[in-house]
Amino acid sequence: MNNISRRRFIQWLGSASALGALGAPSLALPNSKARIIVVGGGFGGATCANYLKRFDPSLDVTLIEQSKQFYTCPFSNAVLGGLYDMDFIRHDYAKLQSKHHIKLIQDKASTIDPVKQTVRTTAGRTLSYDRLVLSPGIDFRWNAIEGYDPAASLIMPHAWKAGEQTVLLRKQLHEMRDGGVVVIAPPANPFRCPPGPYERASMIAHYLKQHKPRSKVLILDAKDQFSKQTLFQDAWDEFYPDIIEWVPGSQGGRVTAVDPKHMTVTADDERIKTDVANIIPPQLAGDIAHRSGLTNDQGWCPVNQKTFESTIYKNVHVIGDASIAGKMPKSGFAASSQGKVCAAEIVAALHGDTVGTSSWVNTCYSLITPDYGISVAAVYRLSDEGIVGVKGAGGVGPRDAPRSTRRMEAIYAEGWYRSITADIFG
Repeated sequence: MNNISRRRFIQWLGSASALGALGAPSLALPNSKARIIVVGGGFGGATCANYLKRFDPSLDVTLIEQSKQFYTCPFSNAVLGGLYDMDFIRHDYAKLQSKHHIKLIQDKASTIDPVKQTVRTTAGRTLSYDRLVLSPGIDFRWNAIEGYDPAASLIMPHAWKAGEQTVLLRKQLHEMRDGGVVVIAPPANPFRCPPGPYERASMIAHYLKQHKPRSKVLILDAKDQFSKQTLFQDAWDEFYPDIIEWVPGSQGGRVTAVDPKHMTVTADDERIKTDVANIIPPQLAGDIAHRSGLTNDQGWCPVNQKTFESTIYKNVHVIGDASIAGKMPKSGFAASSQGKVCAAEIVAALHGDTVGTSSWVNTCYSLITPDYGISVAAVYRLSDEGIVGVKGAGGVGPRDAPRSTRRMEAIYAEGWYRSITADIFG
């Protein structure tokens, strides 16, 4: 990486995620005019809609998304840390409509009839499809933590869906007294963005160090290990030794109950008073997947890991966080990579063709300070056991990397974000 310029590296991120995921540079296809409905306009759904039209402009592609704007979870932690404002993580669907001629219905998909192949919206519209792509993201297992329900999240925000919850958590941090305690409670695996809670702790600690230096961040974790753990903890020892404390699940870290009225959390039978509580509850596939019977008893959607077609219903594909995608993490980059492969598989199937051997990619950057970043990257392939990582491709950033590398990782993080969001949303 030291021999690659920043410009070339950022260009590689965009092109590799678009082309390297497909196993073929292009698909020269005749007109099909098939009706494709995509539900969910996040990293997975917006990417899939975009690439369906890129691969076959004649397709009738409709994106159903209830929100006018999409706020990304990636870089929302940097907003909490004061590095960016909310505008930086806000994206709309204007260019998907104008540039790629995707139909946008700003409504909520409420029910699916897989026999009639229709989708009904809350506004009462019924749309027919030849292929359906669901990218519903995640929902929460409310009350898996005693006392934590939607009402409690307005006092103890999860901020694991970016937007209003991000604004609320940021406001609470700004209003908190100097010397206060911020509790972050990450869930057990699997959940969206495995390194996310620990980057969040870093970014909140960065803000506190600047503005409320007597305050603390207490991570009460349901797990004993987490993604990029050694790199995070090395950085915390250097930058935030008196601010961040991590308590693993086996040592009393698992939060079992909350009391929003008194701002306490209970972990290992100990009640802890907090000033700000960021409770990230256990998760499962988005609500429409459950109501449509697309999930297993663990709450996630089983799919054919080559095509991402549901193993329960024909002509329904599920991508992104909601799907069971082998060893791939639940991340924005993974969802986007899946969206491209899924689009290629759908277009090929509509024309009686097949896609060659596909691969998928994922890169995850985490900011510790504005100029100190760490990363993990991986390439995935399909095997007899499903999607698995390719040995020797990617890996976690080296523990002994010089400070110049950490600075470049922070630069690459922003470059990656700008590249992938430009690729998806234009």
